[in-house]
Order: sequence, then C-alpha cells, then structure tokens
Amino acid sequence: MGRVIVHLDLDAFFCAVEEQLNPELIGIPFAVGAPPEQRGVVASCSYPARKYGVRSAMPMATALRLCPDLRIVRHSFSAYREKSRAVMQVLERFTPLVEQISIDEAFLDVSLLGENGNSVAQRLQLTIRNELNLPCSLGVATNKLVAKIANNIGKQQTRTGHYPNAITIVAEGHEADFLAPLPVTELWGIGDKTADRLHALNIKTIGQLAAYPLTDLLQRFGKHGQAMWQHAQGIDKRPVETEHETKSISKETTFAHDITHRRVLEQTLRRLSDQVGQRLRDEGMSANTVKIKIRWTDFTTLTRQVTLDRSTDETNRIFLAAIDLFDRIWHGQAVRLIGVGVSNFEQYPRQLGLWDTIVKDARDTRLDHTLDDLRHRYGGQIMKRASDIPGKNDSDEL
Repeated sequence: MGRVIVHLDLDAFFCAVEEQLNPELIGIPFAVGAPPEQRGVVASCSYPARKYGVRSAMPMATALRLCPDLRIVRHSFSAYREKSRAVMQVLERFTPLVEQISIDEAFLDVSLLGENGNSVAQRLQLTIRNELNLPCSLGVATNKLVAKIANNIGKQQTRTGHYPNAITIVAEGHEADFLAPLPVTELWGIGDKTADRLHALNIKTIGQLAAYPLTDLLQRFGKHGQAMWQHAQGIDKRPVETEHETKSISKETTFAHDITHRRVLEQTLRRLSDQVGQRLRDEGMSANTVKIKIRWTDFTTLTRQVTLDRSTDETNRIFLAAIDLFDRIWHGQAVRLIGVGVSNFEQYPRQLGLWDTIVKDARDTRLDHTLDDLRHRYGGQIMKRASDIPGKNDSDEL
C-alpha cells in the first residue's frame, strides 16, 4: 500500500461543544460569538442557522438580519481547548503521526496501520462520537492536499441540515481525476487575485490548470506557477509534521466602540505586550522584531515593525517598542482595532547589553517571571499594573 493520509475536521466544533454544555441548543439556530453592539462576528454557527444563510466570519448584525430568532452564545474557550486535547489524544492512539492544524483540524498518516483508509476513517469517526460525543468529517487520500480538499467537498455535498459526519475517499491513482472538475480556488495558494489571472487565461477548473503548459505558467507565475501545476496534478509530497516551529506571536483586540483617548490605547498596548511577553517566556524564546497593527474606523489597516538591537522576552521592552511604533502613525484618529506581535525568534539565552542596562534588565525580568508565576497559579486577572486601572477621565472610553 502507498501513503494513506487522513484529514479530520470537527464539524461546527464550537457549536457541538456548546450543545454539550447546554442541550437546549440542540436543533435550534444559534451562533457562537459576541453580540452586534460589541461588533461581534460569527465564530461558528449551528446547521439550523446555516439554513438561513448564516456563516462563519459574518458580522453578527448581518446574521441577526438573516435569522431574527438566532440565539447568540458566548465563547467557552476553556471547554473548546479541553475537548480539542481529548480529540488529539484519541488520534494519537491510532498513530503517532498526527499534525494538528488548528483547534478542530488535524492530519494523520496511517500508512503503517496496514488497513484501507475507509476502514480507518470509520473507526476514527465512531471512536470520537462514542467517547467524546463529537461529530467529525474525514477526507482520505495519498497526500495532504487531496485529503483536505476531499473533506471540504464531502462536507459541502452533505446537505442534511445536520452535522455532515462525511467520509470522502480518493483512491490512489485517481487524485487528478477527482480534482479536475473543481474550481481552481479549491487549491491552496490560489486566492482571488491569482484566480482572476487564471480566469483571464480561461483556466477556471483544476483540470484546465493541469492541462496548461507548465512552461507558460512558469513564465507568468514563477515558482508559484510550478507549485500550482503540480497541485493540479494531485501531487503533494509534504509529510505529516508532528511539530511546528512558531513563526510569530501576536495578540489583538477590537474595541466595542472606536477609541480616541490616548490613555486607553496605551493601556491596551501595555496589556497586549504583557500577554505576548508571557507567551514568549512560556515557550522559552526571545524575539528580535516587534510589530503593531492598527485599524481605523474606515477599516484601513496599518502594520509597522522594528528590529531591536538585541532579542528580548521582556514585557517592558516589547511595550516600549510598540508605543514608539504607535506614536509614529497615530495622530488622534479613532481606533477600531489594535494589536502587538513579535517574530524573528531565538531559542537560546539572549545576550545582555552594556553594563548600565543589566541591572534594569534583571529587575524587569524578575518582575515578569513573578507575574507569570502568579497568573499561572491564580489566573490572568490576579494582578494588574497600576497604569492599567482606569482613571476617572477614562470611563467614557472603556
């Protein structure tokens, strides 16, 4: 037997967990997310809600217009994380080759089990349903690309108004045939702009892309053209990776209403820097680059970044870099969203600077680690910086 790759996707995962927490939600249209007055978007929606046209990432206000009886449920992230860990533990009982893609999605390489993919998929689905009471859909193929697309198509074609619980198999040697009638946008790496360029060449399906001369695609798209052409043939040699290197860490927040008060924006940058710094220290890394993201009321979004003179995992240095970037682009405009991120990591002890900074660095480091320890033990809200406590003039902005 050749490679057998399974793509698993937990169907409407947040909703399925919420139904376990509150069985009254079963069978009714509901969405997980924040209410419209807080500019909420739909993180997930039940299948009865989807009959009205409600979809993930849709503004909650739009969802309510489509479905006036829609019930809005707040996120239960701790429950989602717990269930996700339980699912991954089930998968690892089948094979150690598990690549978790997100909280509700994973690839498995089950090639060495010695049984056909359909049998493995059915056992997986049954085990997760019986042990965790969660619905899931699976795609099975000889590679990750086709397994993922097979699962997407299988779920789309299951229109029962309930969790699809689909299993879609693409047999070895039939990858290109399966892909051929599908639109080119089903392939990874083909977004709207690339699709428009392909459409201009009268390439609308994956089969048409597979039949197009490779030399022409290379000339027009460079290396991306070759990758698209190979994917169109159903070729994908990437292994299932059990570990992923963290490329960046970021935190952001969308305000309930637009903010123009500098103190509130500065407090938010401090809080986000705190969260990013803690994540860095938890992972034993330091960062060389700090970035901010800011969005105005008209949805214009700007990002700015700076490379530090030496890597850091200290909250205060991250915050000072973030506030400096912020001051370069903010001139009193109303802010809808703001975020802080770090990248360009080192996983070994950072080098200290000149002697006159060492004492302050050591003090800041001790403070960071003390706060981290208290938060891990007693929760994230156990302590706040004095600067984060709203002043009397800030109440109208919070």
